[in-house]
Amino acid sequence: MIDFKEIELNDKKWMEPLLVTADMSGCHQNFTNIFAWSDIFNYRIARVNDYVVVKGVINDSPYYFYPAGSGNIKPVFEVMQQDAVSCGHGFVLAGVSPENIAAMNDLYPDHFEYKEMRESFDYVYLLDKLVTLSGNKLHSKRNHINKFNKVNHDWSFEQITLDNLAECWEMNLEWCKINSQNDDDIAKESCAVRRCFNNYTALGLEGGLIRTEGRVIAYTMGEKLNSDTYVIHVEKAFGEIEGAYQVINREFAALIQTNYPQLTYVNREEDMGFEGLRKAKLSYHPVKMEEKYLASYFEF
Repeated sequence: MIDFKEIELNDKKWMEPLLVTADMSGCHQNFTNIFAWSDIFNYRIARVNDYVVVKGVINDSPYYFYPAGSGNIKPVFEVMQQDAVSCGHGFVLAGVSPENIAAMNDLYPDHFEYKEMRESFDYVYLLDKLVTLSGNKLHSKRNHINKFNKVNHDWSFEQITLDNLAECWEMNLEWCKINSQNDDDIAKESCAVRRCFNNYTALGLEGGLIRTEGRVIAYTMGEKLNSDTYVIHVEKAFGEIEGAYQVINREFAALIQTNYPQLTYVNREEDMGFEGLRKAKLSYHPVKMEEKYLASYFEF
């Protein structure tokens, strides 16, 4: 049985190098996301050889992430499988990518069944496209920004610092009140976002905000995900202000490009099965989807 523990902020010191080495593309293979959502999904962590092993629970069903690290992965899988048997539940992995599936099929030919997790697919965009918004497909985004500029002559963009972080949190609380039609989902998301705010510097997060007439009307936070991709963890804007979402999206993308000229993509995470969020993310025309599957082990 694996000796799992609750995740703490200081676990970033040993987990981050292994996650960086693994260089995975799924937004869930990221310390901030594991830390921020640990209470909601009951994440527990362990180090097995040179790999991070994460175990979670959803709807009373335990599961694991694909191990992140380097070296011989087969002994790690064997220990995970033994843990599942010892705990009396199935050996199930969530969020596995097509690349993970190929490796698993080499290790355990014909022993896993795979089910698509569409609501967990990440939306991945070309960074340059988010900055320029060029082409006919993004014409409506440019129109929204033009309308925003016409109405809001005094708007400004600034990076999030400890000096303005509290203003962003107040804006976040106001946003939650306005968008509280699904109280349970809002509560879960607010819990995760709060951990990002409370540990903003320690987590290594970066962010930006938009002001009009001195008031914060939009903000966003993210960080470098892997060798070619930046991940956006949270983005909020007041929906009644036309163009606010498009402006914060573009301005922060421009900042990413300035600070990380080597990056090609932006991962804007999943839609969690929400129709409105799916429509909004598709409207930016992702260059690719980061596919994720549920893998269940079975014996012949």
